[in-house]
Amino acid sequence: MTATLNGNEFFLDPSRCIGCQACVAACAECGTHRGQSMIHLEYVDRPTGVQTAPVVCMHCEDPTCARVCPADAIKQDDHGIVHSAAKPRCVACSNCVIACPFGVPKMKVEMDLMMKCDMCYDRTSVGKKPMCATVCPSGALYYGTRESVAQARREKPVNEFQFGRQTVRTKVNMMTSPELKALPFEVLDFLPWEGKDFDPFELTRTGAPDAAGSALWDELPQPIKNAAPCGNHCKCREPANV
Repeated sequence: MTATLNGNEFFLDPSRCIGCQACVAACAECGTHRGQSMIHLEYVDRPTGVQTAPVVCMHCEDPTCARVCPADAIKQDDHGIVHSAAKPRCVACSNCVIACPFGVPKMKVEMDLMMKCDMCYDRTSVGKKPMCATVCPSGALYYGTRESVAQARREKPVNEFQFGRQTVRTKVNMMTSPELKALPFEVLDFLPWEGKDFDPFELTRTGAPDAAGSALWDELPQPIKNAAPCGNHCKCREPANV
């Protein structure tokens, strides 16, 4: 399996994303995508800000999505590109959606088909850039040589990710701090109730107003006069405060 396509690699730097949606629109224009965008733009923490991050397939060396597919619909080619599920084989079971550690595959319910980023293989296989990297104005999505990235960026490209005891190596590089050799991901770090009793009403968030902390619970509707009671213990029997 070759490590690059014509000497080029894909580099992802979420910190540069400006949320312009140019990549999403361009992805749908790729010849083999037939109007379907296979890149996702996610909010990092929507209640507190508008910072976005592009989500593309990381093209794992040992793709979990392909391993869990019961119909052998997901193929990895000799260049390491993990392709979308083949329509004649896909059974729309969503195993790949659940298994992917990066949350990339999406099930198109209306088509009964899993579709995801294939690095615009019809373009990259002949030396062209992926559509998303072609239009990205901030360099959050970059396709080129490792040498050019080393000269232009102070961040370091990493393609090893640590999920607990499992190390996942990918074809796509993530730009990160020069001190890191692998990016660690720990699910427990994302659980706000870790180490204490879970109380959903305590999960108020800073930033945008939280519906759970609003006056919704204090402004219950008053009982309706002359309405038929619901039961012996229903509060509808109580006189209305007017």
